[in-house]
Amino acid sequence: MKKTLLAFALFLCAQQGVGQVNTNPSSPWPVVQKEMKPWTRWWWMGNAVDQKGLEAALTTYQQAGIGGVEITPIYGAKGFEDKYIDYLSPKWMEMLHFTVTKANALGMGVDMNTGTGWPFGGPQITPEYAASKFFVQQYKLPRGRYLDIPIEPADAKQRAAGATLNALTAYGPGGKVISLGDRVDTNGQLIWRDNSSEYELYALFSGKTLQQVKRAAPGGAGLTLDHLDKTAVDVYLKRFDEAFKGESPKIRAFFNDSYEVYGANWTPTFLETFRQQKGYDLEKHLKELSGKDSTSATVGRIKSDYRETMSQMLLDNFTKNWSNWAHRYQGMTKNQSHGSPGNLIDLYAAVDIPETETFGSSYFPIPGLRRDKADIRNVDPDPMMSKFASSAAHVTGKKLVSSETFTWLTEHFKTSYAQAKPEAEQLFLAGINHIFYHGTTYTPPNVPFPGWLFYASMNVVPANSLWPHLKGMNDYFTRTQSILQSGISDNELLIYWPVYDQWGKPKGLDMPMKVHDVDVWLHPTEFYKQSMELQKAGYAFDFASDLVLKQSTVSGKQVQTAKTAAPYKTLIIPATGLMPVETLSAILSLANAGATVIFQQLPQDVPGLSQLAGKQQRFKQLLAGLMLQEATPGLQRAQHGAGEVIVSGDLKKALAFKQVQGEGLVNGGLKFIRRQVAGGKFYYLVNHTAKAMDTLITLNAKAGSVMILDPQTGDYGLAASTAKGEQTEVKIQLASGEALFLKTNDVPENAKNWVYLDKAGKRLSIEKGWKLEFTAGGPELPKARKMSKLVSWTDLRDDKATAFSGTGVYTTTFKLPTGDAKEYVLSLGKVHESAQVWINGKDAGMIWSHPFQKRIGQYLVKGKNTIKIEVVNLMANRIRDMDLKKINWRNYNEINFVNIDYKPFDAAGWQPMPSGLVGPVVITAYP
Repeated sequence: MKKTLLAFALFLCAQQGVGQVNTNPSSPWPVVQKEMKPWTRWWWMGNAVDQKGLEAALTTYQQAGIGGVEITPIYGAKGFEDKYIDYLSPKWMEMLHFTVTKANALGMGVDMNTGTGWPFGGPQITPEYAASKFFVQQYKLPRGRYLDIPIEPADAKQRAAGATLNALTAYGPGGKVISLGDRVDTNGQLIWRDNSSEYELYALFSGKTLQQVKRAAPGGAGLTLDHLDKTAVDVYLKRFDEAFKGESPKIRAFFNDSYEVYGANWTPTFLETFRQQKGYDLEKHLKELSGKDSTSATVGRIKSDYRETMSQMLLDNFTKNWSNWAHRYQGMTKNQSHGSPGNLIDLYAAVDIPETETFGSSYFPIPGLRRDKADIRNVDPDPMMSKFASSAAHVTGKKLVSSETFTWLTEHFKTSYAQAKPEAEQLFLAGINHIFYHGTTYTPPNVPFPGWLFYASMNVVPANSLWPHLKGMNDYFTRTQSILQSGISDNELLIYWPVYDQWGKPKGLDMPMKVHDVDVWLHPTEFYKQSMELQKAGYAFDFASDLVLKQSTVSGKQVQTAKTAAPYKTLIIPATGLMPVETLSAILSLANAGATVIFQQLPQDVPGLSQLAGKQQRFKQLLAGLMLQEATPGLQRAQHGAGEVIVSGDLKKALAFKQVQGEGLVNGGLKFIRRQVAGGKFYYLVNHTAKAMDTLITLNAKAGSVMILDPQTGDYGLAASTAKGEQTEVKIQLASGEALFLKTNDVPENAKNWVYLDKAGKRLSIEKGWKLEFTAGGPELPKARKMSKLVSWTDLRDDKATAFSGTGVYTTTFKLPTGDAKEYVLSLGKVHESAQVWINGKDAGMIWSHPFQKRIGQYLVKGKNTIKIEVVNLMANRIRDMDLKKINWRNYNEINFVNIDYKPFDAAGWQPMPSGLVGPVVITAYP
């Protein structure tokens, strides 16, 4: 076992290592590894898989540019019950081993969900180990009398589930509080009375949520796990030990989905753990704990201690415990911590690969980008939420941070790659560097169109009519991720997340930090508002928890959060009401060692009730020792040891005072993220504005030369740049919807120059003479035709074309009068939804997103040229046709198939979606 753990430790170091970019000698692009490609969540419906089908599927995925799969078994399709395989059975393990072996042979990776559906649970979870909740029952105890009814759960379901009495507290006159749990006999009878006064009794029971595993696969159904109890987690994982028989399944990582353990606010050992961690008895405060609408500061303190204890139990008993278990099998852990009732940064940081998710769609003002209100959920993904995961990776020096991507991006069958691109770019800009599609369902080869599908998915499946062009998007994501996985993050600010301001609220009880509730726990906070303002001002930053700050050191006057992490120039403390005295002490120690700390305002008090007086006294002493003096109007400062403490309500003013500059390139609307590598930096720039940009931008980096790398095409060349002191001015050109990388080099570099498109010349419109032939798809191939004008397939007055989803190929010829321009750009105009272009028989690449244009000069010849454009459309029109004809294609157990509003899906009422090449098709010369 020691050798196994040592081998895994070396593997993990290689995975998380940073340093020089591994590039090809003839190209500045990194050598592609499987983690740089997009991976996909792979649903095994009913576990109805076989080796022949698995091999065919993996081969198809690999050819499309997918780097790996994440196996998540779920419910199955009706009529295939005889093909179901029980989860973790010998047959299932045989399928897993085959998958890993075949994937490795294809250069792919495999992750697996440590469970089926979500959240963790299953048949091994008896009520004793199931997710728990507390509930309180109140009784009136008359003066001088015994309670005439037993103290037992009133709810029959809770009695049947084995709910137990954890505490009984009597509240009497004058604030008298008595714990009576040890005075209740085995029959629930209270053997106690008081002749002097009456009492109000609060009985706290440890009950069960009774939540079952959601979307469970065969062999995976059962109660949800109690994540707060180590014994329960160990019992849960023992089933895997038995299935693995002590040997590693040789997967890359074990996966856990977002924490959706509803109502789980307790565990039977909570009172004992609370007493150990907080030093007082929570049972003395049952009245305060169970009250939901209090405004009392004391109640807020008690609930803060309760929430912090829950956070620590989740971290220790589940997250770290599960990770240690995975490491014994030489696997990493990949965890979606959001939704947890705990400190998200610490929970994300405790695993090997933090993972966020996107849910819904964002608005981007990119001209022509479709966003129909009827086809989207009323949810806007917030990139700042994703920074909790990326921050956890950055402050701990982890290489990878991933995302479950495109969940409910649009209504089924209506998601285009053009819509997916800016949503993914928003993740990249938030520090995410590995996309997992949500997702792909395994379908046996004999299942007809559209195959097996998952109800909340983007449907990245071979049956999707867009599939032939998936590699175009995959190549873009791969190039982007290859750089964003290189080196280390390059953020100058570290921003403290004041979680105790949330934990200290007297209302409510447990406090899960959900993606869907950011408008409650994140958006109203000064932390969020200041982070947004700093981002708009061009600053790059990560978030830090109390634990991160306690573990940080100072190196060269910069804050070092981990040995392999990038240092931060400045520590920012946004307006904070409650801060532990230990955190304040750690912050001031960093300043004392040479760091610069900027407070928006000094914290006001310590959280919690534990040792309150002593902590408050120490807290005041620390603040009193700062000796702040006004440096400029609205800004106070104090020399603190080798460092400095600044207090200013205007954080940008304080940063300017310290000459810490944001990137000015954001002033024109550009978005960016930086990576630091040996010999320079990478800037990832994205234009999500409505206008094209042709401008000079200034980088906060001194460069001997700057390379432009186009992730859309793979092209590259030296930019026009000028060093100006510690900054560099660079010329860029970005159409709306485009992205590029800038690579700054400390020394001048010899390479070809980037070709700028400075002044448009003659435009050649290709309007007529098109021949259209349908080559693949269904339900039937429409007839070939000549077109005098490019129109949507739905406007061809052909029912077959209206119902068709698949591939259409356009061909024509055109004459190029001269061929002496330095570059030619092909613009396709409106494309529904993706195109691949051949010119004179040569593959000119895929054009799958806005602005649907591409440089094609290298393929053109003077005189006659031929052009072929293959276009694929959405699945929507074929699905609509099937529903109009009442063809039963959705027939699943459990939830079956729902629309974006979680109602039964029916496309019969849809209008046909525009399809094909609409144009205008124009070639523009750039002399």
